[in-house]
Amino acid sequence: MDFRVLAVGDVVGAPGLERVRRNLRRMKREHKVDFTVVNGENAAVVGLLPNQAEDILDAGADIITMGNHTWGKREIVTYLDDCPRILRPANYAPQVPGRGWQVVETAAGDVAVIDLIGRCNMDYGPNNPFLLVDQILKEITARIILVEIHAEATSEKLAMGYMLDGRVSAVWGTHTHVPTADARILPKGTGYVTDLGMTGPRDSVLGIRPELSIAKFRGDLTERYRWAEGPTKLEAVLFTIDSQTGKCRKAERVDEWD
Repeated sequence: MDFRVLAVGDVVGAPGLERVRRNLRRMKREHKVDFTVVNGENAAVVGLLPNQAEDILDAGADIITMGNHTWGKREIVTYLDDCPRILRPANYAPQVPGRGWQVVETAAGDVAVIDLIGRCNMDYGPNNPFLLVDQILKEITARIILVEIHAEATSEKLAMGYMLDGRVSAVWGTHTHVPTADARILPKGTGYVTDLGMTGPRDSVLGIRPELSIAKFRGDLTERYRWAEGPTKLEAVLFTIDSQTGKCRKAERVDEWD
């Protein structure tokens, strides 16, 4: 039996949240989605507030993943311990709040979701995600296993995909907010894409007003980043997984743009 997983790229600001509210449940119906993972770490541009997390879950997400902006809004700190449906990177230091992976009961059996963060060009040194994911997989008995790696370097994401090929159902990347055209099945049956993209302002630089990014790169005096106005987009990948074997049969982009 097919088990269809929708992985949604980083939600940016109020426009991204509104796009999710208006469109996620419809997309799930149209694509016959069984399980949905949404990256929410930029819902407040830098971070996620508890009420924004509730909005994303109410809109149809089963799991919200985070990344390098996990602690951008400190209001989320205690919430992470209280809400098992939000994951921060598993390879953060073990003493920080929250959880980095979770097993969810579904009609097709248990589904495990693991959230990781990369180390290349990320400005700090979390634990090694390649070593940690090996340890986590020893604790998981679920047949369907989904892995997100929030990372800057495409090589790091690709290396993770190939290391986990045949051991998990799907691996996808987030963080760069730019979708990649390499959704595919790796040789041993794992669905893969280097980056999902983003959900939010269409005419923007990674969700932010272009003039603000231009000013930064010109060396001008800069302002606080604000999301762009206007049309929006939702970028995502749909993975079709055999629930009996845990192997991925199809990985396809299902982006929607205004």
